[in-house]
Amino acid sequence: MLTQAQRDRISIVLVSPRNPLNIGAVARAMANFGFVDLAVVSAYEPHWREARSAVGAPELLAKARETSTLAEAVRDCTLVLGTGTLTHRKPEQPVVCLDEIAQLVTRELDQPSSRISIIFGPEKHGLTREDLSWCHHLVEIPTDAGQPSMNLGQAAAVCLYEIAIRSGDATENPYTPSPAAASRATSGNLDVLTGLIQQVMLASNYSPGNMRAANEHDLRLMLRRLNLNPADQRRALGLFRRILRQLEDRRNS
Repeated sequence: MLTQAQRDRISIVLVSPRNPLNIGAVARAMANFGFVDLAVVSAYEPHWREARSAVGAPELLAKARETSTLAEAVRDCTLVLGTGTLTHRKPEQPVVCLDEIAQLVTRELDQPSSRISIIFGPEKHGLTREDLSWCHHLVEIPTDAGQPSMNLGQAAAVCLYEIAIRSGDATENPYTPSPAAASRATSGNLDVLTGLIQQVMLASNYSPGNMRAANEHDLRLMLRRLNLNPADQRRALGLFRRILRQLEDRRNS
């Protein structure tokens, strides 16, 4: 099993949950497997911390982080994993089967400064395409085609079981990073780079202004697929800052 120190570096993030009882069920599942870091993004019900379903985990629920955006919730993470089924979904990032999640987590935890987020979407429809643009991988939770939807608390429980019980002894891993990409840039730093590249695109008239949201979405995905390490992220930041200054100087001359 993972050590407690390793489990402390893994966050569970709930995006726009509607039912406080489901949030409490997730907290209970986290307590079952020794996870303590819960973040709730834009909960529908303001009194979710009082959920009675958090049996054995009221303190965990009381200490949960509350954020208004997913970007803020995963800002310090180096690996972000979205969850869901492939029913009615065409993923834009690599798909990891549930039984492979432990291998991926083990490899990431080998880096001392790494942090991981496991993201679950709202009960009605799961994570949106926009939500998933912050994710490095989509973890597929296999379900029967006749009932692809899974209760939020149950989905969290099966994922946390796989991570807590099977991580730490992974052998062969198809997602083993290359040495140059072994240490990833944090999600927050990738967002800074995304914003700067967006400024360069606008300054160079790369595309119409009404394409800004679509470009930003595509940039988030692309940068996460590249698995930039912190040094490469800083180099890219310096490069695009220089390009932006040159464009601004020409425009003002």
